[in-house]
Amino acid sequence: MKILVTGGAGFIGSAVVRQAIAAGHEVVNLDALTYAACLANVASVADHPNYSFVQVDICDASAVQGAFDTHAPDVVMHLAAESHVDRSIDGPGAFIETNVTGTYNMLQAARTYWDAKGRPEGFRFHHISTDEVYGTLGDTGLFTEDTAYAPNSPYSAA
Repeated sequence: MKILVTGGAGFIGSAVVRQAIAAGHEVVNLDALTYAACLANVASVADHPNYSFVQVDICDASAVQGAFDTHAPDVVMHLAAESHVDRSIDGPGAFIETNVTGTYNMLQAARTYWDAKGRPEGFRFHHISTDEVYGTLGDTGLFTEDTAYAPNSPYSAA
């Protein structure tokens, strides 16, 4: 299986990349290499024949579409995002641009790619988010599938 991972040089994304390579999958790592990225996180797989890295900002719709067209993934694991609540309060615009518009670009590119490939039944797009979308952890100490969204910051709203 070929997995396209966005944000694959970040903390969680790099763990996904390393695990997918260890499990025998091909991985295409798309990352803009901003403040939260560190290529050292994927150094252990950088020379693996099933690994490739492409520096792409998900806000660049044509570059995103090019990555789909070039690499032909079977699965997308979308983890790329601006993060950290304090940063979102100081500069919410970047969070809207990356987390909303960038995700829209990813979905559009995936749909265009999926249509062009004849709508393969096995193609999947997984969007990984944050528990921050549910707001403050209540008295029960956990969120469930039925917990309503209650974002408290631009980060969690985006």
